[in-house]
Amino acid sequence: MNNNQSASFQAGQAKAQAEEKGSQLMDQASNAAQSAKESVQQAGQQMQEKAQQATEAVKDATGMNK
Repeated sequence: MNNNQSASFQAGQAKAQAEEKGSQLMDQASNAAQSAKESVQQAGQQMQEKAQQATEAVKDATGMNK
């Protein structure tokens, strides 16, 4: 293999490695975004449940649940 072929081969390897690393970073970012989305949804659900419980407590306290 001459110097041009060797340099071309090395450049190809470097490009493939960079593409793989980029793909891994994109996967990590996607996973982080999905995790954040699920966390926000869970927090929203908990807030909604607590609000419903508070509403029921007020209705019970004021006799509106009868």
